Amino acid sequence: MSETETDSADQPLPLVAHLTELRDRLLRAVLAVLVVFICLFPFANDIYAFVSQPLRELLPEGASMIATEVASPFLTPFKLTLVASIFLAVPYILYQIWSFVAPGMYRHEKRFAIPLLVSSVALFYLGAAFAYYVVFPLIFAFFTSVGPEGITIMTDINSYLNFVLKLFFAFGIAFEIPIAAVLLIWAGITTADELARKRPYIIVGCFIFGMLLTPPDVISQSLLAIPMWILFEMGVFLGRLIQRNRSAAPS
Repeated sequence: MSETETDSADQPLPLVAHLTELRDRLLRAVLAVLVVFICLFPFANDIYAFVSQPLRELLPEGASMIATEVASPFLTPFKLTLVASIFLAVPYILYQIWSFVAPGMYRHEKRFAIPLLVSSVALFYLGAAFAYYVVFPLIFAFFTSVGPEGITIMTDINSYLNFVLKLFFAFGIAFEIPIAAVLLIWAGITTADELARKRPYIIVGCFIFGMLLTPPDVISQSLLAIPMWILFEMGVFLGRLIQRNRSAAPS
């Protein structure tokens, strides 16, 4: 076999190897979620009780949550446990993604990406915790206190789950704003000063985002928009530190 034929035969191998590695890492991520799910499923009802506690402890005396569909008592805790399994397996899933892309990165990119990856996971968890411990008690206290007289509050368990999962996701994503700002500045797409000049538009955008992703009341919208604004300011501050370090670094 000639050298040309050998080279042409070897060319597809790197692509096949990459695809094989990608498949293996995806399978490991799915397996991790499955293992966590198997461990959590016996406690599915307890997990739902924990997630629904902010509402249940504020319900008027004699009121309770209900299941309006035949399969809801089983499917709703099942769905929550699956989401919780993915939520808990996120660090391992991101590790698999990192292990796949890291070999193609430069050393200085790895030094920047590792703390960014850890920070993004921590901020997402922090956003979900903020929603559960701060936002839920406030908005549920508001909702349960403004109902018309003579109306008994009996929230469907599946509707409640969809509602809180939406808020968990919204606050988790919103808390990634500093990471997004740092990435934009680090990539040279914008600067900290340019972002600061766009502050009025960012603030309006935060409240629009809060309006779209939260219930139609001022309290929950503000509880999402104001932290987003604060996190934006944090991202601008970190961006200025990055620019200052770049300017101080020897060329």
